[in-house]
Amino acid sequence: MNSPDARAQVDVEAPADQVFSLVSDLPGLARVSEEFARGTWLDGAAGPKVGARFRGTNRRGPRAWSTVSTVTDADPTRFAFDVKFLGLPVSRWQYDIEPTESGCRVTESTWDHRPGWLRPLTVIGTGVSDRRTHNQRNIERTLAKLKQAAES
Repeated sequence: MNSPDARAQVDVEAPADQVFSLVSDLPGLARVSEEFARGTWLDGAAGPKVGARFRGTNRRGPRAWSTVSTVTDADPTRFAFDVKFLGLPVSRWQYDIEPTESGCRVTESTWDHRPGWLRPLTVIGTGVSDRRTHNQRNIERTLAKLKQAAES
């Protein structure tokens, strides 16, 4: 896999399994995420398992859009999912969780998989012209909120 388009990490003073539970729980992820507002498991899935799909609703100000994601990794060290919009691959999001002496280190990464022709249309829908910079800021804010939620 190529290098991510945006990535950041944070040390969290909480057990790795607790952090995994937070990022792999759709309401928990929505509480700490900058754009992901809510999610619903699809096809009878009840939680994070490889192959499970969920519909995510994302929000940026007054703009909202939905995607369908498929979980690709769901173990205590990684939660990751591939995102599609209208059936087209648009991104991958990944949370790597590495135990440390005082808790764990969480690395959030994303890869932009949008086809070139779709990018101008997503700018209209989301209001974001520089997705890479926007995602980098969002990841940093999300990790700060994740740290606060896990440590409280």
